[in-house]
Amino acid sequence: QVQLVESGGGLVQTGGSLRLSCAAAGPSFSNYRMGWFRQAPGKEREFVARISRDGVNTFYADFVKGRFTISRDNAKNTVYLQMNSLKPEDTAVYYCAARNGILPSREANKYDYWGQGTQVTVSS
Repeated sequence: QVQLVESGGGLVQTGGSLRLSCAAAGPSFSNYRMGWFRQAPGKEREFVARISRDGVNTFYADFVKGRFTISRDNAKNTVYLQMNSLKPEDTAVYYCAARNGILPSREANKYDYWGQGTQVTVSS
């Protein structure tokens, strides 16, 4: 089992940047595929980005391509989400999640462990 704790959220103006971190506690962090999801008020949780176990392969939702970058440091048991050129529509609670599966996934219900979330608010 792995425990996830997100940090780095906050209030930023349109066009600004934030870097989210997700620290994992527990064994074998490098065995987990990691993902970032977000949920805005009144909306369903949606996929943002995912990264392979070794950090080589990444995949992004279309609405963040070119603006967000997911990365991980297995030595530090941490996954990151660098968010640039933020827009008001990026306002949401951002969650990191861990998947202990053979194949990558963009589906939230395929992830096994979740953090508590961190609020990102982008003002116009």
